[in-house]
Amino acid sequence: MADRPRDLAERMARRRKQPAGSGDKAGDGYLRESFILPRAAARARAQAFFARYPKAGYMSEVENWRELPGGDIEFTMRRLPSAD
Repeated sequence: MADRPRDLAERMARRRKQPAGSGDKAGDGYLRESFILPRAAARARAQAFFARYPKAGYMSEVENWRELPGGDIEFTMRRLPSAD
């Protein structure tokens, strides 16, 4: 099978139509981890996440967060599966 640009485009289109996998929001390719921790532990966990998966290589970020009534922080970290 010759790899023409059209072949690549068709394969990518087929992949987009497949249902999103576990932890794969809308098939965007990011891996997500959610946590509920006390504020200090949440900050430490986020710093460790960025140390392990640097923003520059993995496009890591805190996707969303909120403070729960008891004072704990619920947050979701996201990253790409691998760096180039």
